[in-house]
Amino acid sequence: MKTRLRTHAFLLCFLPFAVLLCGSFWTVQHLVKSTVRSGLRAELRERQAAIASAHARAALQNSRSLKIAGENTALKAGFELLRAYPANDNARHTVEDQLRELGQRMGLDLMLVSQPDGRVMAGVLRRAVGKPNSSGSELVPLAIPGLTVSRAGLLLIDGHLIQAGSVPLDQDEENIARLTLGEFFDLSDLSTNAVLVRNGKAVQSNVPGLSLVEAEQSLAGCDPHSECDLRMTGRNWIALPIETYGDGYTLLSLENVDAATAPIESRLNGVFATLALICVVVALLCSMASSSSIAKPIAAIVAHLRDGVATGTLPDLEPQSRSSIAEIHELTQIYHRAATSVRESGQRLDSAYLEFVESLASALDARDPYTAGHSRRVSELSCALASALGLSPEDVPRIRIGALLHDIGKIGVADAVLQKPGRLTAEEFALVKQHPVIGRRILEGVGGFAPYLSAVELHHENWNGTGYPFGQRQEETPVDARIIHVADAYDAMTTDRSYRRSMCDDNALAELVRNAGIQFDPRIVEAFVAIAHQGIANGSAPALHAAIDMDAEVTVG
Repeated sequence: MKTRLRTHAFLLCFLPFAVLLCGSFWTVQHLVKSTVRSGLRAELRERQAAIASAHARAALQNSRSLKIAGENTALKAGFELLRAYPANDNARHTVEDQLRELGQRMGLDLMLVSQPDGRVMAGVLRRAVGKPNSSGSELVPLAIPGLTVSRAGLLLIDGHLIQAGSVPLDQDEENIARLTLGEFFDLSDLSTNAVLVRNGKAVQSNVPGLSLVEAEQSLAGCDPHSECDLRMTGRNWIALPIETYGDGYTLLSLENVDAATAPIESRLNGVFATLALICVVVALLCSMASSSSIAKPIAAIVAHLRDGVATGTLPDLEPQSRSSIAEIHELTQIYHRAATSVRESGQRLDSAYLEFVESLASALDARDPYTAGHSRRVSELSCALASALGLSPEDVPRIRIGALLHDIGKIGVADAVLQKPGRLTAEEFALVKQHPVIGRRILEGVGGFAPYLSAVELHHENWNGTGYPFGQRQEETPVDARIIHVADAYDAMTTDRSYRRSMCDDNALAELVRNAGIQFDPRIVEAFVAIAHQGIANGSAPALHAAIDMDAEVTVG
């Protein structure tokens, strides 16, 4: 019980703290992640601004290059010739040579001239060997049937994605054509993770281990024009638009949140683990101390209550130091008051109970002036004999009351038989022999008399099996009945009766000794004779006197 109570108290003390601790750590970790995520967003915005600024500077430089290229007179003259003879291959080759020379000088990957409506007339495209713009690559004529271009943005030409710009070619204030210049668009040149999408479809990606299909699926729920949180490659990412190129193209910058927060989380986990260990140890010690301070006094009270249930009394609680918990201290005081009250009530009840039994025995003895006080004297002799035999203190009160009630069954025997002068007939003695059974029947209807039934019913059973009502032998008869049997016979022999005079003490003792092992338990007779010789029976116990009882006379002889 104490262990269970201590365990429950410990859990009630420790579990709320553990829940609070876990909740606090989770909250702190969540706040740290949120702070890191906010920092990543700010970093991405700064990176976006830097990239946009770089693109603006590049666009400015490209616009200057475009303007210079648009003022090339040789190119204008060549295009005038091509416009005049569009089917002439030599005219087209002349323009292609001029575009190749201009593109090589400017380091471009694409050069196109087109009519104002966007229909391409001639163009060259760099055929890269290895990485674009590496040595060994060259600009070669571009197949142009059906090819049209917009003024700027990203162009997909011959399987190559090209970032292009355009400038008008004017002759005498007349727009005769449009010159388009471009460079290969390659995300591998970017220092940040990025994905190029067009109308929700992933076109390019420089994220290691990320396929275009997976990128497209992960970005399906994101607006390409705003920030977005997504799950990709089994991790958490943030997507942020960097630049929009028109024609549905958008460049998104990606940042791996888990990778960015991993070092911080690792350090936090180490700190949290140390703090958690310290807090748990402190909580365990505090919870154990608290549970012990709660469980110990309560368990002591419960144990005493359990003992009280078993014994029928509330024992005193051992003095303990004042509990720091006011309610437990008050509970201890209440227990003390209750135990005292119950004990005093029990004592009063026992006293009243004994008085009732003595009154009942006295009322029975009063039917015959010769047997007055017989039950009380047998009770006192039986108690002295029980103590001399070394029986436990708990047995003596039981024997006392059993002896007081031993002749209660004589209520059912007629006065004419009980008070008859002279010896009884066989029929009359048969009636007297029924009084142990009658006594049991009277008492067994009352639960409180159960401990005394054997003494009442069996106090005339003889050691050799010749007694009544069952003819039990030796220790088959309970010790209470065997003790009362000796005390009853002695008192009957040493008191006067209507039909004879009493024996002296010595003769009565001699009669007991003569019938030891026949009618009486030898050990009990020996103890009785011993206390008689020591003067106990003549002093503390009632005097050893008077004549033979009618039932004792028959059995003793």
